[in-house]
Amino acid sequence: MASSLFTNSCKVLLLLALLSSFNFLAVVCVEFQVGGDKGWVIPPSKNSHLYNDWASKNRFKVDDTLRFEYKKDSVLVVTQEEYEKCRSSHPVFFSNNGNTVYKLDQPGLFYFISGVAGHCERGLKMIIKVLELESPSQSANQTTNSTSSQKSGSLPMAGATYSPTTVMIFTSLFGALFA
Repeated sequence: MASSLFTNSCKVLLLLALLSSFNFLAVVCVEFQVGGDKGWVIPPSKNSHLYNDWASKNRFKVDDTLRFEYKKDSVLVVTQEEYEKCRSSHPVFFSNNGNTVYKLDQPGLFYFISGVAGHCERGLKMIIKVLELESPSQSANQTTNSTSSQKSGSLPMAGATYSPTTVMIFTSLFGALFA
């Protein structure tokens, strides 16, 4: 009787250890609040690099999202040439709903400008660099720093992705424990 209780306790502890180790395999996407509490607004006259400075302090990955909050303005994703000219007649993306969420769906550079005349020239523009995709072993070795996330205006998004092999191994171990 006592050995059966001990065996069952060991199985439960082993199962809990396996489940907690899956946290290292989770893929976390982050939603970044562009401009923090102030949102997507024309920067002060002496700070025309405000948004690029903000972007350079963050690490953007594929599937992260940017939230733009603004009033009487718009957000355009444009080419590098259009970014430099501060105008676009055919943007890659356009939104003027006041609360725009844009998903960073691939690695590389993304160019954002305001679509309101004169706003881009006054600094309402930004370049985002999205990092290359990581291998599973690289992302498993990284940890999320909640303090830096709060300072940058980013919020972790719930989500986990497990490879079919990982799921199969977990299912086999779970079945062996309780067989």
